[in-house]
Amino acid sequence: MVEVIKEAEQITHSDKKSLATTTDKSDGGSWPDRNNLPNDLSPFEGKIGKTYKDSEASWQQVPTAPEGAPNVIVILLDDVGFGQTSTFGGLIPTPNLDELAAQGLRYNRFHTTAICGPSRAALLTGRNHHQAGSGFLMEWATGFPSYSSYIPKNTATIAEVLKDNGYSTWWYGKNHNTPDWEATISGPFDRWPTGLGFDYFYGFNAGETHQYYPVLFENTIPVEPDKSPEEGYHFMTDMTDRAIARMKFAKSVAPEKPFFMYFAPGAMHAPHHVTAEWRDKFKGKFDMGWDKYREEVFKRQKDMGIVPANTELTKRPDWVPAWDSLNDEQKKVYNALIENFAGYFAFTDHEIGRLIDAVDELPDADNTLVIYIVGDNGASAEGGPDGTLNEIKNLSGFPTSLDEVLENLDKLGGPESEPHYPVGWAWAGNTPFQWVKQVASHLGGTRNPMVIRWPAKIRHDDQPRDAFLHLVDVMPTILEAAHVPMPDTVNGIKQKPLVGQSFLDSFANAEFTGRPQQYFEVFSNRSMYADGWKANAQHTLPWRQDLAPGNWEKDQWELYNLDEDFSEANDLSVDNPDKLAELKKKFDEAAEKNDVYPLDDRGAGRLAIPKPPVPGSNPKSKTYTYYAGATRIPEVAGPSMKNASWTLTANVKADGAKTEGVILAVGGVAAGLVLYLDKGVPVFDYNFFEDHTVLKGSKPVSGDASIEVDFDYMGDKPGGRANLTLKVNGESVATGEMEQTIAGRFGIDTFGVGEDTGQPVTPKYQSPNKFTGEIEKVVVEMK
Repeated sequence: MVEVIKEAEQITHSDKKSLATTTDKSDGGSWPDRNNLPNDLSPFEGKIGKTYKDSEASWQQVPTAPEGAPNVIVILLDDVGFGQTSTFGGLIPTPNLDELAAQGLRYNRFHTTAICGPSRAALLTGRNHHQAGSGFLMEWATGFPSYSSYIPKNTATIAEVLKDNGYSTWWYGKNHNTPDWEATISGPFDRWPTGLGFDYFYGFNAGETHQYYPVLFENTIPVEPDKSPEEGYHFMTDMTDRAIARMKFAKSVAPEKPFFMYFAPGAMHAPHHVTAEWRDKFKGKFDMGWDKYREEVFKRQKDMGIVPANTELTKRPDWVPAWDSLNDEQKKVYNALIENFAGYFAFTDHEIGRLIDAVDELPDADNTLVIYIVGDNGASAEGGPDGTLNEIKNLSGFPTSLDEVLENLDKLGGPESEPHYPVGWAWAGNTPFQWVKQVASHLGGTRNPMVIRWPAKIRHDDQPRDAFLHLVDVMPTILEAAHVPMPDTVNGIKQKPLVGQSFLDSFANAEFTGRPQQYFEVFSNRSMYADGWKANAQHTLPWRQDLAPGNWEKDQWELYNLDEDFSEANDLSVDNPDKLAELKKKFDEAAEKNDVYPLDDRGAGRLAIPKPPVPGSNPKSKTYTYYAGATRIPEVAGPSMKNASWTLTANVKADGAKTEGVILAVGGVAAGLVLYLDKGVPVFDYNFFEDHTVLKGSKPVSGDASIEVDFDYMGDKPGGRANLTLKVNGESVATGEMEQTIAGRFGIDTFGVGEDTGQPVTPKYQSPNKFTGEIEKVVVEMK
């Protein structure tokens, strides 16, 4: 049984208000007032006379953390299934996570929202994701407050509260909580990490990034990797190096000051990027196929005590074929993709192991609370039925053929690929549950492993904690551990109360039961948990962005007794209609209270809804003018060069064949477009999911030159045909036709002038391929 090492009397919820004021002052007041943040300097306690000779100096103080407050590290992986890591019975070895669990506690009934951005909003704010303006992802944002992706100022983050209570606060990795139309040099920056309470940010502002060519920002400034993929660059290593360096530096300068680190890798979200060295470790390891994989993992989970002995393995659904029904080509492709994913996972575990090793070298290592949440949702089925080497193409409704993957398996995991495994391996990765990421109705979408270590307070216990917990419970737990109350006001704004509940007692009490109720909703997939019972309504399919079923009232609700049925294997809706009706009513009440409505099941439809303009821009303007150095502009914040006609005009100065480089580029490896000079010769390349339409001039340009691209859109629906013309100084030098064009987004890279930051649009050059001439301006005119 676990033991809590008591250095002081336990802090309970009822004690929190007493923590609000900590230092009695001679003027009768108390400081700091932790109930209202931020605090000013402490009152001056000296004496001021006419001159220094009849005065007494006394330095004012800045607010500091309560005595004994721990360092806190929250590690959050992306897109991980309950049955993938060895720590929770899976067949992907994660020895560093195993070791962390061997020193602390495993939690087997921890829950997320089923999708990344909303999960992160709930984690950071301690409120439900709809309350935090994050009912779904920013790319699918709509003009309703719960779905705008604006985190409101009355839901202050854990970092804001800890920072104003004397903590250093750092964010590394993924940020999917800043609206991308605000993620430019013009801001506003109050919804960037540095505006959400973090002293320092190093990472990317998107749902995913290319691990070899990441779209990086340091605080609010775009930065580039210090070496190329060929020289060994990988973002996972880069962010780990930086986290370790800052942590050690901070403890060297101020060893008594606690820190809060939010460590959120792009892993294990697609694209699954890893070197052949790591991938090859898993050759043949998944040849048993996904059906046998589930059986093996399920047995391990029972043997390890991860799931109760009476748990049943849920059945294979009709949207996953039996492994034995597949042909040899299918098996070869599917196994190559899961081997690549496993190599990426093993590499990620290795890098996080380096971070934990560095923590163990700190002078206050024992008083460092590590909360490791293994996934912001379940395993992802967004790779589609066959998986893909071009995830953006797949998400855009153009599945990659098996033959195409087979022909390019030598690129798997490398810079020219954006791989994702097929639906069947996502289903298997969520063993023993039904469904996958996005499907908030079922545990396959919402139940993720969690491991916690805190040497000063926790003794290891082999028995997993089975309290029903949710992301919203993390913030109040950290605040209680730090002896910090949730403030009534932050920056003068009255705060919404936390909906989460601290589970600090579970560190010592194996019988701690967790929260009695929790609703779930993403993409109209919805569920209600109350006192051991759970009602589920599955509505949409993660791999079908074109599907918007409507008819919510016709959804088939299911009912499960989780106290007796850990895996949601036995639907009791027919046998117990009264309980089902009770939970459906509770869901409606929770939905009203938490601003869940209106339900919206549109995928591609919501993605296509115009997003707000860049703040400070003219939303009615059809002309966009850029100058050299305008880089790292999110695609949605630039001109929408899709499904419409436009003219791109670049005024440049060139020195014939001596001039090289990119004039304008948007997108990258998956899809995009670029205008550049190749030994002085103008080239326009439209990358339609690696099918390149190229227009090239006949001779180098010299002196002052006007280079123009006319894109005449001829389609009557999104993604239609277009005619292209390349002109130099008003004369046509090349023409082309495209039967299909990009309908949604070019991908996960950005828009820029003067260089191609991040991924290259074409393999004909290496990024950033900066323009060596002079760019006067680049004008994009929408017609």
